[in-house]
Amino acid sequence: MFAGCVAPGPVGCALLVLVTLGLCSELRVRVRLADGLVTEELLEADSHRDSISLEFKQGDGTLITFLADFKQNVKVFRALILGELERGQSQYQALCFASRLNHNEIIPSESMARLRQKNPQAIRLAEERRGLEQFTMNVAVNLSRSWQLSAHIHNMCSEAREAVYTSEDDVKHWLDRGVEGSAFEILPRAADVPGLQACRATKDLWTPCLCVYSLRLEWYPCLLKYCRSRDTTGKGAPYKCGIKSCSKGYHFTYYVPQKQLCLWDEET
Repeated sequence: MFAGCVAPGPVGCALLVLVTLGLCSELRVRVRLADGLVTEELLEADSHRDSISLEFKQGDGTLITFLADFKQNVKVFRALILGELERGQSQYQALCFASRLNHNEIIPSESMARLRQKNPQAIRLAEERRGLEQFTMNVAVNLSRSWQLSAHIHNMCSEAREAVYTSEDDVKHWLDRGVEGSAFEILPRAADVPGLQACRATKDLWTPCLCVYSLRLEWYPCLLKYCRSRDTTGKGAPYKCGIKSCSKGYHFTYYVPQKQLCLWDEET
């Protein structure tokens, strides 16, 4: 069970290890993944920069990081995927996906910074399983100009280099808000590349194809819960009394210049 941290003492809220301006800013939660394995999620909130990050390791060793930037209404996913050395890949491969952050996707950073948990050894399961969100990431983001979307992208995605992606719909939104067109590069599409197929249907490792990468955030605080109290006059007054947890999957489709960069997306 989780509750808001209303009055932290001199050592901060119980079970939280970092304190910033009197607010708890780091939380570790044990979560059961879809494959049955248990992982530890690290959730960090920065109320000053108005951001939240969530990080965990999947059963296959992939490190997943999610960041919500409330100042610029951007969400970023990063995957550090272990490479298949015997097939000529490097030690790991980095991918980044950036998109607009929608209202009520996750609780505010200030609320996240105040969370504490009563039983840190409990294995958490989400109360609500939200639908799969699918993205066609047909635009590459210029890392050196990514600050125009979010100040967090450059550091978070520096290892991804040429593999920072977004969608055309989001690009149109950002261009309307004054972001420079030089921050983006349109990627080849099926109409531009004769014979372009899904990577899972492509045999040649050096042929361009459309890659699919999927991930799931198995547990995150998506909404605040409100209870009602009675004052001395008998009137009801709402107050924050906890959180609702959610699970959500994400499905990204994007162009790669060679199947060697998408070995996980193969027919089985």
